[in-house]
Amino acid sequence: MRPSQPRAHRVAAVILCGGASSRMGTDKAVLDWNGAAAIDRLAALSERLGLRMVLTAGADHGLPAVFDARPGEGPCGGILAAAAWLSAAGYGRALILAVDAPTVTADDIRPLMDAGGPGAAYDGLPLPMVIELAAIPAEARANWALKRLVQAAGLSTLHCSDQARPRLRGANTPEERRHLLSELQAAAPSSSGTRSPSPRDGGLHEPRAGSIRPQHHG
Repeated sequence: MRPSQPRAHRVAAVILCGGASSRMGTDKAVLDWNGAAAIDRLAALSERLGLRMVLTAGADHGLPAVFDARPGEGPCGGILAAAAWLSAAGYGRALILAVDAPTVTADDIRPLMDAGGPGAAYDGLPLPMVIELAAIPAEARANWALKRLVQAAGLSTLHCSDQARPRLRGANTPEERRHLLSELQAAAPSSSGTRSPSPRDGGLHEPRAGSIRPQHHG
């Protein structure tokens, strides 16, 4: 086992994937994005950023997973469930990613990772965010809007470029997916038809936590 890092320096990734995908019409986590499923793209991105623990919230896709006690109340519930487990496991901060934004890049995420204090999100876009787990207020509830959580936790809001904004916002409809997919294919034409390595195939460097049962938040 590696020497333990100080809690404040231990950062995990959380991929929110508990939505109904009603506008997309199919599970967004398993949609193909230029040869890789959305969940695999985000897990691989997390590892490239140096995050060895990648947790899914709201659904089990072969990675360590947590489930909220009240499914369907919103993404804040997934964050609270993940935060409870990560805090108990000795993590101090989390990168929160949305499974419907699988084309975000490491350059999109690094400013959030570099932000000090309780964390950061982009102006007008609560996801992705980096949040210090201790900054999540005790009164936070699963049905909170994400913008309320950003404000209550005191996260900094960073400017993002017009070019990056569609990637950060992600795709909730087939039309939005076609737009992002065309940009992805134009940026990396040589990767078309290839499958990115999946951390679900054994690439994670920490023991798998399995499926963690629901956490209660009042």
